[in-house]
Amino acid sequence: MIRRRTRLTTRALLLAALLLCACLLTSCAGKKAAPVTMEPVSNRSWYLRVVDEEPDTVDFQCTNIHYAVALNVFDRLVETQTDGKGNTKIVPSLAESWTVSDDGLKYTFRLRDGVKFSNGQLLTASDVEYTLMRMLTHPRSRCREIAEGIVGADLLESRQTDRLAGFTDLGDHTFSITLEAPFPAFLASLSMPPASILSEKSVTAAGDAFGKDPAKTVGTGPFILDSWTPGEGMVLRANPDCWQGAPGVDGIELYYVTDEVEQRLMFERGELDILDLNKLGDEAEYFVHGDLYRKRLHTALQVDISYIALNQAAEPLNDVRVRRALQMSLDRQMILDALYAGRGTVENGIFPHALKGYNPDLEPIEYDPAGAVTLLAEAGYPSGFDLEIQVNASAGRTVRDLMTVAASMWKKIGVKATINVLPESEFMERRTTGAATCYTANWSADYNDPDNFIYTFFGSEDNTAYRSLNYPDREVIKRVQDARAILDEEERMKEYAALERKIIREDASWIPLFSHTHLYVTSERVGHFETAWNGSSQPVFRKITLK
Repeated sequence: MIRRRTRLTTRALLLAALLLCACLLTSCAGKKAAPVTMEPVSNRSWYLRVVDEEPDTVDFQCTNIHYAVALNVFDRLVETQTDGKGNTKIVPSLAESWTVSDDGLKYTFRLRDGVKFSNGQLLTASDVEYTLMRMLTHPRSRCREIAEGIVGADLLESRQTDRLAGFTDLGDHTFSITLEAPFPAFLASLSMPPASILSEKSVTAAGDAFGKDPAKTVGTGPFILDSWTPGEGMVLRANPDCWQGAPGVDGIELYYVTDEVEQRLMFERGELDILDLNKLGDEAEYFVHGDLYRKRLHTALQVDISYIALNQAAEPLNDVRVRRALQMSLDRQMILDALYAGRGTVENGIFPHALKGYNPDLEPIEYDPAGAVTLLAEAGYPSGFDLEIQVNASAGRTVRDLMTVAASMWKKIGVKATINVLPESEFMERRTTGAATCYTANWSADYNDPDNFIYTFFGSEDNTAYRSLNYPDREVIKRVQDARAILDEEERMKEYAALERKIIREDASWIPLFSHTHLYVTSERVGHFETAWNGSSQPVFRKITLK
């Protein structure tokens, strides 16, 4: 019998000390869900067993978080591949080759011959065209930006035409995509899960049942969506006719279990093969320390960044000295140690360590509360000021703890921060309309390019308002837009480095916190284990084997 440690971990002690002095700052406290009993979806011995979050749909064009089906039941034209050391490259997938014109406008692709969807339909260029058009026209699409740069996309979106002018079927499994303007990150963006290729015939016939009915959700990937039991789980079975060959396991059982303790117990009972330690909170420490699981711990680079947003349209956050004081008065390493047991890296800019364009020479933001007090006095706030922090009620305990600790640190420089925990609908309404004052969030990479980060937050007035940053420098926003079209890679990376320094160091427009290290523990049955390159760093189920 394995006996669980009863002593408090260093992380727990540190966090307890920090929260004790700040417990009155938050308007409500989260309660731990009661453990749930999860019956196995099946007793298939060669199925991989994992925990996942239950989606509302697996139509990957209509969600930006639930990608298990997209990554395993479908494929993309290209994929981003990593060597495990942070080095990545774009590799062929459904497209076996491609060329790019010298002006960066035309991409010509050659599809693999003989690729079939799991219902036997052959993949054609028409399916690719349909996929791009659906991105632009589906009323619930969350991925329009992937295709919006294609010639004629605006006319299709506005229903002035029913064709995508920039797509040309050249026959013999060859097609071209023409862009309105050069966009060197376009190829990388096609590796995103929402860019997974659909069967035009199947999706059209399925209608609203696509993404809901397993029998009508068909792809070209290594697995087939077999069943979905709401509230319990989902089963994927191996696709023996996949163009890549059959995967290493007979299938995957995805269990919908949210309680951290129950997940740990399921793993210890042998009911799970992979356990995501980043979702376990304090329960993860049980697996990290000691020798019992050391040989079965796996570390993955997670391309993401946690940050604190500051609304520059709100007083006194419209004063750069105030924003810089808030930056300087946070001990970010202590927060990382307390909340994440130090598993991650403090970041000083917009682009995290594992992302293309990361600048190792960017000056660090030093922890200097005395200097912060001086800046506040210079800005006219010698006694500090009041600040409301908004927290999404559905974001989880760690988010509340993070802002509670931040508020306790700001209190030391005179900033009296109160935490307002809002229902998700109200929080999102305030944030997306530019009305949130201060909040924390995390951004994970969709594709390996700095554009995926800087343009998302500072690429337009709408983007910066949608994130409640309200960044006012129109000249910098224009530079972010123009940087997308720079064809010379060295020149483009230099411009992104300059923009990052301007936005973070000179303007203190948000507070970068840290990127995370992703930890998994596997059962003794698991042989080869590999994770995907992207912000989720999910396991690559196709390559996993059981023994």
